[in-house]
Amino acid sequence: MNRRRFWQGWSIGTRMIFITMLPVAFLFSSFVWYSWYSHRAQVDEELAERGRILARALAETSEYNVISGNLSDLRLTINGLVQSDKSIYRIEVRDAADRPAISVTSQFALKAEARYYAAPIKKQVIWVNLFADNGAPHVSSPSDTKPPTQPAEVVGAVRVTMSPTNMLATQARRFQIELAIAALALLVSAAFALFLARSLTTPLRAAIGALRQIRGGDYRVSLPVSTGGEIGELQASIGEMSVALDQSKQQLENKVAARTRDLEASRNDALKADADKRKLIAKVNSIVEDERKSIAIEIHDELNASLIAARLESQSILQLAEQVERGAGSLSASASAIAIAQIKLKSAAITRLTLDLYASGRRLVRRLRPEVLDMLGLHGAVEEMLRHYDRESGCRFTFHSEGDFSVLGNELAISAYRIVQEALSNVIKHAGASHAQVALMLSSAESRLTIEVADNGGGFDAATVSAGIGIIGMRERVHALGGSIAFESNPDEGTVVSITLPLAGPTAVS
Repeated sequence: MNRRRFWQGWSIGTRMIFITMLPVAFLFSSFVWYSWYSHRAQVDEELAERGRILARALAETSEYNVISGNLSDLRLTINGLVQSDKSIYRIEVRDAADRPAISVTSQFALKAEARYYAAPIKKQVIWVNLFADNGAPHVSSPSDTKPPTQPAEVVGAVRVTMSPTNMLATQARRFQIELAIAALALLVSAAFALFLARSLTTPLRAAIGALRQIRGGDYRVSLPVSTGGEIGELQASIGEMSVALDQSKQQLENKVAARTRDLEASRNDALKADADKRKLIAKVNSIVEDERKSIAIEIHDELNASLIAARLESQSILQLAEQVERGAGSLSASASAIAIAQIKLKSAAITRLTLDLYASGRRLVRRLRPEVLDMLGLHGAVEEMLRHYDRESGCRFTFHSEGDFSVLGNELAISAYRIVQEALSNVIKHAGASHAQVALMLSSAESRLTIEVADNGGGFDAATVSAGIGIIGMRERVHALGGSIAFESNPDEGTVVSITLPLAGPTAVS
């Protein structure tokens, strides 16, 4: 487990101030220490220099007073020096036996140095030749030799003790001025560091606030670029990111809304389709039952009646034949002729009955399955249907076809025939059209059959008018074959029904 260092919890502003002020504080401390050290060293050097010079000067000028014993003038001179120079703490003059002869101490409140500066007072004897050997004044020449000088005799010493108090006070005042200037520079640096830190933290806080706002889900963030450099680039990037996120959010919401609408529409279509299917099933069952009842009635009323009539006629023929056979010898020629005539009539009646039975059977077969489709194919069956409707209704029909319809399968041909039949039935029953056109187009390259039925009738509003059983039946037949159906209609502008059926049939989905 790693321990967090103390500075890792600092804010960027604190780190900025620390980074800025640490070298400044180090430089300030170094400057203060060096300034105080240099002032103190300057005081020490100056005091040492002045002490040595003063001691040497007094030693050179006090030789006569010490030798002559005239110490009062020397005391006055030393006293004047001590009083005039506040850096002198004490001046002592000692004799050859190192006994104090003169000692003058400053009257000011001074602090003496631990050391003193001493210079010996020497007496020197020099030979002076004022006259030459002949008694004339001596004139020096280059060849003259200098008279010997006697070694200097130490007759005393001068000791000077200096005091750093006054100079330290002066240097302290200078140091205070320098310290004030450095402190002012430090304060200016601190203010500048605080300004820089705030100029850094203020846009960063705004950027962090914008990021938190974005994290909270509000992508419409207004973050102006208030500075330059990397922070400005960060602000610009956050602004661009907020715009991109807002656009993505809007697009996603639009997609979700569109998908929701699609799902709701699909659900409504599914519910409607289920209702339509239930309605269609109920209608189909009703139609099937009605058709069965109609066929049963037709079989009972027509076929049975014709069969009974044929049986009665055949029985009458049998009875007539038996009468003719029994009375072959007793019947007259006229009676035989009458019986034969009746037999012929009965035979003709049976023929008519059998023809009626055949016609009734064909009608029943046609109702169960269009036999014209087997004989003429889809193209011929649709043409025959159009000729029938053209004769029976007040609407005129035209027909257009393309392709080889002999390749169609039985199921597809029957479904296409029933779809066209239902479409034409709707035109006759509901459209009120005076003209209609049917087009069959078979494309082997695209493997599809296209059916189009157009009329100039009253039309309808597809968005408001609910589909009837005929349209539902057509739609279910088309969907069962894996095709598509579309209705284009407006009030008083006619209707166009477009149907596309694949030749291969629907594809099973596992």
